[in-house]
Amino acid sequence: MMPTGHLEKRYKSSWTIVIELDRDPVTGKRKRITKSVKGTKKEAEKEMVRMLNELERGTYVEPSGMTVGEYLLHWLEAYCKPNLAPKTLQSYSYIIHQHLIPALGHIKLDKLQPLHLQEYYSKALQSGRKDGKGGLSLRSVQYHHRILHEALGHALKWQLVHRNVAEAVEAPRYKRPDVKALSPEEVNKLLAKAKEINHPDYALLVTAVYTGMRQGELLGLRWQDIDMTAGVAYVRQILQKLPGQPVMFKEPKTQAGKRQVVLSPAVIDILKAAKKQQAENRLRLGQAYQDYGLVFCRENGLPLDPFTVTHRFKKLAKLAGFPELRFHDLRHTHATLLLAQGVHPKVVQERLGHRSITLTLDTYSHVLPTLQKEAAAKVEEALKHSK
Repeated sequence: MMPTGHLEKRYKSSWTIVIELDRDPVTGKRKRITKSVKGTKKEAEKEMVRMLNELERGTYVEPSGMTVGEYLLHWLEAYCKPNLAPKTLQSYSYIIHQHLIPALGHIKLDKLQPLHLQEYYSKALQSGRKDGKGGLSLRSVQYHHRILHEALGHALKWQLVHRNVAEAVEAPRYKRPDVKALSPEEVNKLLAKAKEINHPDYALLVTAVYTGMRQGELLGLRWQDIDMTAGVAYVRQILQKLPGQPVMFKEPKTQAGKRQVVLSPAVIDILKAAKKQQAENRLRLGQAYQDYGLVFCRENGLPLDPFTVTHRFKKLAKLAGFPELRFHDLRHTHATLLLAQGVHPKVVQERLGHRSITLTLDTYSHVLPTLQKEAAAKVEEALKHSK
């Protein structure tokens, strides 16, 4: 029997949708679905037709009674914990507990509408900071949208909702900020200052500029990952630290991240000097030295704390006259210098460990106009010589 439905008037602007189904094969009683709807009769009829169509297609989702907050907590436990990297999980958990649940958690999951999300994004941009100092950035709110879209996508797969309402919402558009990169003269100024003050991370900084490797990749680099003779570093693990937790080592997130990076003679010389210094530290400290086999480590061999490295770099950058410079900008500097020297973007992509050349080109689009001019000049020069 095909499901049939009718409306029963409750109050002035309230209706009950009643849908009759087949009889229960065990009890023999007729099964029915009821749903209360506020609005006009036409709106109630439209909702009834939607329900009937979904029942016929087999896509109807029984209202669970679960709130958005209850669902997000369940999603964190059932999906996020087993599948996300620790750093990502911590980020998702913080945003869900501190932002999404307070704002949207009281709404029934099956009653969540696109307008709820749109209004939340608007309010978050105006006054979303937890310290009361105004709104969240476009990038932060876009990240909130990404989490909601992913969570509601799983709710759809698990047949808790009949659609992903996040797909009907215009997420705030975030414009990637211009990449900050140093010129060759500025790089030399920064490294000269580091050498002058005998900065503890001098070898690390030189390697960062000359290879473009990420901070976590450099801090996770071991001597066994470097072939001094061939002049190659193999990226096989990264160091990661979450607030309040000890450092951990993990594999790179993507296959592109697991790569080999050719080292210049200058970097090889710096690394040889660092290895010699480590040997002296090991001899001087004896049993107090804890050998993790790391290329860049503390004086006693223990792994470096990324927060400490970042803090020391900020102080150095300020001393050198670059107060806004971040450690990650050394990676941008490496890529920008390569592209400015005419190195093919595919090579730059491979050195950086980007998943696609599109990401490389999008990130460093500021260099492309200069390359276009050089390319046009080279074509003209080639044609002149062919006459």
